[in-house]
Amino acid sequence: MKYGFILPWGDARVAADLAYEAERAGWDGFFVWEPVWGTDAWIALTAAAMQTERIRLGTMLTPLSRMRPWKLASETATLDHLSNGRMILAVGLGAIDSGFENFGEVTDRKTRAELLDEGLDIVTGLWRGQVIDYTGKHYRVKPKPWHTPPAPPLVQSPRIPIWVVGAWFREKSMQRAARYDGLLPNVMGKNGIVRMGPPTLAELRAMKKWIDEHRAATTPFDIVVDGETPGDNRKKAVAHVRARAQAGATWWLETRWSDSEKTGGLASVRKRITQGPPRFEL
Repeated sequence: MKYGFILPWGDARVAADLAYEAERAGWDGFFVWEPVWGTDAWIALTAAAMQTERIRLGTMLTPLSRMRPWKLASETATLDHLSNGRMILAVGLGAIDSGFENFGEVTDRKTRAELLDEGLDIVTGLWRGQVIDYTGKHYRVKPKPWHTPPAPPLVQSPRIPIWVVGAWFREKSMQRAARYDGLLPNVMGKNGIVRMGPPTLAELRAMKKWIDEHRAATTPFDIVVDGETPGDNRKKAVAHVRARAQAGATWWLETRWSDSEKTGGLASVRKRITQGPPRFEL
């Protein structure tokens, strides 16, 4: 099991300072959210990369439907080099209530799924250093010579790991995640809307079994779960995370969304970071 911390809010300086603290405290990953409008995630991660040496860095998460794929490919490749191969890209459809409508972003779920698939095709093609020829429903990239050279080859091989949101059980959504390097699990309710809260242990075991049976690639694959554990009660925290590891999870991401706006929230976030992850031996 590996352990990451999701920064619920803060500017680039805060991200740099707390990523440094997280690395010192033994966390394996440090993640920032990517708002429609607010602190730029990639500048925050750049600042974090400059203050750290070991910890993995990424977003939680990037809604690719509202990104230019070639710009995202440039940002991630640049950060991969700057961090000496510590970048993780987490993608999904995104939460439309975070401001999509306010700025005229696409809100239709099917269209966002199409944009996600095409965006991933383009990003991974550009990472390979190709002058790609791509024609999709929404994007077209022509293989004409560029006036500037493409980014150098990635540090990581075969590519930057891509974690993808998978809705349980929506076959197309799960198949999308299985094509890449990690699953960020959501569970669909009977009403067709994503259910609030994490998957149950039984659902995690079912997801792990499905991935094992349907994934063609033999490269490592992560199942990523998140939540809160008490930093001052190690026994309780370990029991919570161990159960998820036994169900198939490979990453635990500590969240502190409830600390985002309350007085003293940043101090609470820093305290939980410095308490360290609830490590254990299986």
